[in-house]
Amino acid sequence: MSKSDDKKMQSSRRNFLVGAGGVLAATGIAAQSPATASPEVGITPKPSTLEADIEPFFGTHQGGIATAAQTQTYFAVFDLQTEKVEEVKALLRRWTDLAAKLSTGVINLAQSPEILKTDSGEALGLEPSRLTLTFGFGKGLFEKGGKDRYGLKAKMPEALIDLPYFNGDQLIDGHSGGDLSIQACANNPQVAFHAVRQLVNQAHGVASIRWAQSGFSAQYGEKAPRNLMGFKDGTINPGTPLDYDRFVWVGNEGPAWMNGGSYVVARVVRIALEHWDRMDIDYQEQTVGRRKFSGAPLSGKKESDPLDLDAVDKDGNPLIPAMAHARIASAAMNDGTQILRRGYSYNNGATFTAERWPPWHQGIEYDAGSLFICYQRDPRTGFVKLFDKLSKLDAMNQFTTHIGSGLFACPPGVTAGGFIGDRLFES
Repeated sequence: MSKSDDKKMQSSRRNFLVGAGGVLAATGIAAQSPATASPEVGITPKPSTLEADIEPFFGTHQGGIATAAQTQTYFAVFDLQTEKVEEVKALLRRWTDLAAKLSTGVINLAQSPEILKTDSGEALGLEPSRLTLTFGFGKGLFEKGGKDRYGLKAKMPEALIDLPYFNGDQLIDGHSGGDLSIQACANNPQVAFHAVRQLVNQAHGVASIRWAQSGFSAQYGEKAPRNLMGFKDGTINPGTPLDYDRFVWVGNEGPAWMNGGSYVVARVVRIALEHWDRMDIDYQEQTVGRRKFSGAPLSGKKESDPLDLDAVDKDGNPLIPAMAHARIASAAMNDGTQILRRGYSYNNGATFTAERWPPWHQGIEYDAGSLFICYQRDPRTGFVKLFDKLSKLDAMNQFTTHIGSGLFACPPGVTAGGFIGDRLFES
């Protein structure tokens, strides 16, 4: 493509950015300041001592949700093969016992070669690296093909819906769905993968991997990490314990076995990085609604400045464009809705790709983008509410394609002697 073609493309896309200004303005929703990032969900790694390297496994809530984000993740989704509920319960007990050990590093730091009789060994000598393991239940645990597989259908949460088809979705079956999920997070990729590998081994004959995706995140002290588009990602998240109770943790709305749990949506989002890299910085900033270097909203000077959606330039145009990602995703434009973003970047090399936007280039491109992960109290009023609007109006859609998707109910934390989701299986 010539430079003149690039300029024409950028000019056309600028028109796309501002073309629906009246549509959003007509909503009449007053701008409000969203919560800033919480220290509880901060991204500063703990000091590299063994004690500080251990995240608690047992507790009121599962680890890996409100835990300060680690630098690496491995997200794995399983299909259940067994038809026996007792085998499912036994698997969850094995997973719970093993996850508790893995999180302490007792297996990695074992001093005896005997450990190699039960462990694959690639993480021997490595510290726990703040490993967390977060488990989720997909709709297939309760009902599959119209069948109540394990007598659990009556206990399926109303919030555990089939995610709707969103505008522009190009979901790949091998990156979507599933009956069980595990998200391993750690500050060492080998520790995260090792943990999932051992859990997979424990599932032999009961469940098998349906799809998996690794991810990574760069950290900048207490500031949000940058995604592959070069912008800071996750600046705004629920901030206080009250925010968490309102937006993240399931309450008394039930079912009772989910009280204190959360719902995770995982989306594999391919980004047309080659295309993005040819856009000038001004256009990129107009697309996102923030400054690339500082992370500040276009209406402010610092990353922590609230979005001022009413701010205009000398000509009366909004400083944050009508179709900018930051505007459309803001709590102010979505009746105060917030979700806990806990995403990562991914890089799977390169593959043949047909772009979904002009000039509809086809060829070998990066298979890279965002492993978007978010937790919420109810996906119907969280991710679905937000993304239904984003999928239709977000200027960033010119560069992103959602190719994978999953929704899972993450039960509350477990106490010693219990197992993940044990209240679900009570009579």
